[in-house]
Amino acid sequence: MMKVYLSGEIHTDWRDQITAAAADLDVTFAGPVTDHAASDDCGVAIMGAEDQKFWHDHKGAKLNAIRTRKGIESADIVVVRFGDQYKQWNAAFDAGMAAALGKSLIVMHGPDHQHALKEVDAAALAVVETPKQVVEILTYVLNGTLPD
Repeated sequence: MMKVYLSGEIHTDWRDQITAAAADLDVTFAGPVTDHAASDDCGVAIMGAEDQKFWHDHKGAKLNAIRTRKGIESADIVVVRFGDQYKQWNAAFDAGMAAALGKSLIVMHGPDHQHALKEVDAAALAVVETPKQVVEILTYVLNGTLPD
């Protein structure tokens, strides 16, 4: 069974599109906590409140880093999606970590991000624009078949 980690933007349903379209493939998916509030507050919820926002965020970032590192280390393929709405520094970090760990990296973003993400794209084995293309890659990798 292939393990795929779906990283990056959390404001659209791209993960659901991939997992639904890949339901017939021998793939398991993992990813970050996509509930933004839960992700932000996990550190203080588990380790205690903080008076300063910096330390509140620091605790959450550290716990999320543990989760992300484990997910990426366990994955065969890492898909990182860069969306249009927000600066996604965490997605760039995840792409860098995947590349540093020698993971097969697929980067997904629209053409408007092409120049800004050229170094990230250079580390990827594939750069795509749609969830459908990700599923077509997974199908090819697993079965050696091309889309219709």
